[in-house]
Order: sequence, then structure tokens, then C-alpha cells
Amino acid sequence: MANSNLTQAKKAKNDEFYTQYHDIQKEIDAYIEYDENVFRDKTILLPCDDPEWSNFTKFFAQNFERFGIKKLISTSYASESKKYDVTYQPTLFETEDPQFDTEKTTKNGKIFILTQDKTGDGKIDVEDLEWHYLDGDGDFNSDEVKKLRDEADIIITNPPFSLFRDFLAWIIEANKKFAIIGSMNAITYKEVFPLIKENKIWLGVSSGAKEYIKPDKTIQKIGNTCWFTNLEHGRRHEPLPLMTMADNKKYNKQIQKKDSSYKKYDNYDAIEVPFTSAIPSDYDGVMGVPISFLDKYNPEQFEILGTSDNGLIDNKFKKTPGLTQKFVDDYYFGGGTGSYKEGNPTAGYYEDGIAKMAFKRIFIKHKKK
Repeated sequence: MANSNLTQAKKAKNDEFYTQYHDIQKEIDAYIEYDENVFRDKTILLPCDDPEWSNFTKFFAQNFERFGIKKLISTSYASESKKYDVTYQPTLFETEDPQFDTEKTTKNGKIFILTQDKTGDGKIDVEDLEWHYLDGDGDFNSDEVKKLRDEADIIITNPPFSLFRDFLAWIIEANKKFAIIGSMNAITYKEVFPLIKENKIWLGVSSGAKEYIKPDKTIQKIGNTCWFTNLEHGRRHEPLPLMTMADNKKYNKQIQKKDSSYKKYDNYDAIEVPFTSAIPSDYDGVMGVPISFLDKYNPEQFEILGTSDNGLIDNKFKKTPGLTQKFVDDYYFGGGTGSYKEGNPTAGYYEDGIAKMAFKRIFIKHKKK
């Protein structure tokens, strides 16, 4: 149901889901635990937010001194520029300010900046935020916001999922550190996966179903979300405990229920491993694992070779001519759907004698010690 809700939202381009405070805290604390100076003397940009009530803005403003932040910048996107119906009501914080403008409040984005103790109470926090209207609507692709991007050291936010590819490219173009939220399915995007494979970006510490805040302030649960980042954290260097293939077959109840476990694919020189917990410690060949594996991925333990979803894998691991005609015939005879033609990269295997397609698989190997 949660993924269905996200799909419907994407069709309407109403996929702005704001993040809860405790989810931000859990993720950021992991970076601080690994390196307490990760944000020290850094300029942090929080784009695509409504700064008046954004939990990103609140969290970093409240922790400004503790993290040693140099400058905090938070921007919003004008309500009139959004591609879906939204009821906009300016806050008292804005309307009671002398610079309030009835026309700009819907047509212009806003920028909030925190650098100093404006109130004179001896601390720098959310009460010291200063704001003004942007010249434009706050689109992250505008020259105005690009200048803020170029000024920043680290970019952190939850962008609209429909713009995830473009937003990540916008960050990578400027070679910035970042932590952003996206759909787990983004792992296999052709614009994203090569960066993961090359160890230029990786998953954060928390993934799975989470509750997000919709623009109307109601709560909606969304499955398969995760953080994408290039900030280090300790979890990605923890080795994944594994059993041998024989012990998995003997003790792993999940494997015992899956006839396809450890079978060779019809179109790849690799074996099917349907669960991350079932990765055999003693298999030296190529293994196809679920994309959720990346939540446990340790770059010192495994090598990522490619993905079945978009064919980003070395041709030497593909079987020629791809899916055999027998497999294709068996697949459709068994009720399969979709355009699975010869050479299609999707990984195919037999389970209980039935031809099936793996949903999405990442191909990995153990790193040689």
C-alpha cells in the first residue's frame, strides 16, 4: 500500500514528503559518531524545504553550536511553481515580519540563514535564523540556488522522488558532500548505480518503511526509502556475518523454503541468492543478491560487479545468447508477463521447475583476502 501511494503521488508530481525530526537525528548522529568534526567549520545547504517548519532546518539550527557549523542555509520552493494543487497559508512568522509581501509569498522562494547569535541570548539556535525572499522561485536548477550550492560544503535534504535523478546529478556536478533521501529503487537507476559501484556514493544507516509528513501536515507511511550519501559512517565498515553454503542449507529456514536458492541463472554466470542473510561465505563466484543488500554492504568485504535491472555488468558474466528460448517459452507458459526477449538483462532462473524472473538483483563477489 505504501509503495502504491508513492506511485500515485509521482503521477501527480505530488511527491514532496517531509522528514520527521527523529529520522534526521538518527541518520546525522551516525555521521557524528564516526567523525565528530564532520560538520565543523562547514557551510550546510538545505534546499527544497519550507524553512519555517522544516525539520532539517530545526535540527541543524538547534545543533549549530554542537556540530561547530560555520553557516546554515535553508531555502524553499514557491507554492505557485509546484506542479500540483497545494493550499498555501503563510505562517505568522512571515506575515508579522515587516518584509512580508503578499505577492512574493507565493511567487518567490525564501532563504533562511544562520551564522550568529542575533538575539544576544548567548547561544546560536533556531531563534537566530534570518530570512528574506529569493529573487526567483527557489528552483534548485536556478542560477540563484546554484550559487548557494557552490558556496556550500555539504547538502542535506529530502528532494521530491520524481526529481531524484536530476537532484543527485546537480550535487555530483558540483562535487559536494551530501546526504539525501530517495526510493530504494533508485539504487538501480543507470545514473545512480555506477556511482555506487565505484564507491563514490553509498547508503546511509537507516532504510525501510518510514512515516513522512505530507504538505497538508498529515502523516503517510512509505516503504523502501533510504539515505544516499558520501559521508562516512561506521555501519558500512562492519563485516556481514555469514555461514557456508552447506550451513545455510542446513540451518537457514528462508533458504530451505526457496528451491531457487544457489541455482545458476539462465542468462548469467551467477547464482541466485534470494536473501542477504543467505550469502554463502565459501562461494568464490558471482552472486545475484537483492538490492537491499546495499544496506549491509561493506566495501572491504565485497566487490560490486553490476546489476540485472539495467544491464550494467561486464559482458563476461552474461551467458550467450541471454535467456534461452526454452526459458522464454517456459516463462510465458507458466503465466509470466512482460517483454522478456532474447538478451534481456533481467536475471532468469527456475524455481520448482517454473521459469521465473528475479525482481532486481545486484551482482557481487567476495573480495579476496
